[in-house]
Amino acid sequence: MKLTFIGADHEVTGSCHCLQACGKNILIDCGMEQGQDVYENQELPMKPSDVDYILLTHAHIDHSGLLPLMYAKGFRGSVYTTKATTDLCGIMLRDSAHIQEFEAEWRNRKARRAGEAEFVPLYSMNDAIGVLEHFVSCQYDDIIQITEDIRVRFSDVGHLLGSASIEVWLTEGDISKKIVFSGDIGNINQPIIKDPQYLKEADYVVMESTYGDRNHGGTPDYVKELARIIKETFDRGGNVVIPSFAVGRTQELLYFIRKIKYDNMLPEYEGFEVFVDSPLAVEATSIFQKNIDNCFDEEAMELVRQGINPIAFSGLKTSVTSEDSKAINFDEKSKVIISASGMCEAGRIRHHLKHNLWRKDSTILFVGYQAHGTLGRSIIEGATSVKLFGELIEIKAHIEKLDGISGHADQEGLLRWLHSFESKPKVFVVHGEDTVCEHFKNMIQDEGYEAIAPFSGAEFDLGTDELIFEGISTKKVKISQKAFRAQAIFDRLVAAGNRLLAVIAHNKGGTNKDLVRFTDQINALCDKWDR
Repeated sequence: MKLTFIGADHEVTGSCHCLQACGKNILIDCGMEQGQDVYENQELPMKPSDVDYILLTHAHIDHSGLLPLMYAKGFRGSVYTTKATTDLCGIMLRDSAHIQEFEAEWRNRKARRAGEAEFVPLYSMNDAIGVLEHFVSCQYDDIIQITEDIRVRFSDVGHLLGSASIEVWLTEGDISKKIVFSGDIGNINQPIIKDPQYLKEADYVVMESTYGDRNHGGTPDYVKELARIIKETFDRGGNVVIPSFAVGRTQELLYFIRKIKYDNMLPEYEGFEVFVDSPLAVEATSIFQKNIDNCFDEEAMELVRQGINPIAFSGLKTSVTSEDSKAINFDEKSKVIISASGMCEAGRIRHHLKHNLWRKDSTILFVGYQAHGTLGRSIIEGATSVKLFGELIEIKAHIEKLDGISGHADQEGLLRWLHSFESKPKVFVVHGEDTVCEHFKNMIQDEGYEAIAPFSGAEFDLGTDELIFEGISTKKVKISQKAFRAQAIFDRLVAAGNRLLAVIAHNKGGTNKDLVRFTDQINALCDKWDR
């Protein structure tokens, strides 16, 4: 029984773990890396064609995005996951393949003109369709006998429609072990979907740590805050542009906006329009509505019983074609635009940013995690300009963030999930930024847990309870990890400076007494650090 760590080790994206037991090769997730890629992932310890099963926690691309590549390289085993995840992967993997092919076509047009070699896409649409034929849909809480010696169970973890923690029971001879893969643990009190389900028993836990070093700060009144942002922006005559993940976050936003409209919280803008500009988000919303019975929480179900669609309302517009998308930016009325991708790395959101970032009257509202190295992270940390489609765009729009709106549990939520186990399992801390993994590992060690934060390639023998190999912390970037952290800290300082400039501008027109005191405070701070 050997567990090998492949991806999302001291990093947030690209989740992949390999379990070799009972004569079978099993992957838990097979995700694509997104944003800044710091560490070099090690190769699978077997050929893709030798993988027997893949257990998939949920549909997000950083957990599922390399499944078509596995198929392209010969994988023909079974992919076990929940029904809703199967439905979502049906659109998300095809969408990912379309992006791969489109990017290859675009690059090759440039390459032909420059006489360069052809760029080959990571995988094709046929690969995505092919792997989808190998999905096996499972119901929550059912124990599935994969082989005589391997059983699994999917438990709702409240992160995304269909998301799950996966319990795996293994028996080799007289040795029996239970290992739990947390998947992405959901935040409590999210709209639409249920809160995380807590488990009681495990010998080992492979646990995410995305927010392992901080808390969200309670549960804000998202509806009230969103209504405020919309009103203030519309009062200025601008647009509210929301970079949003097409699956999960978009549907939550529709839930909030439906309540704003239903409760008539913006009477002066009654009937305001909301554009969902993402074909993927439109399809995902349809899938949400097909999985009501198994996945919706009680509050959403009560609306359904009253005949109310929780994520639909008057004024909701969907944009599917590129012509529909372009027309949005030629409509001068103030509106809400929800578009993917959530980290602004690709997709139609970049066009909407190009048309709105330079406008003082518009608002760019971030509603989800922004990974290091992404355009979204740069904007939210105070960049004064960005380059889009070869054009330098000055950032004058209001930049806002709905704090606490996250599909991930915070530190408190992670500990609540871990503490639910009746005896302390050994914990492998994964799926977090480098310093966060270390912080969370150290914290739970102080609570008496035996914990490891493995690097890619680390191997652990479940039978003998021994770490065989610690993994390789090979960095893909040329700077040292120390320098990388120093740069990240300096970037925070620059962002704080940009915020100070914004506060100064905000105080224009203040009383002379207040402005003199503010000036003295700034000068005193400068005197302290100007050395």
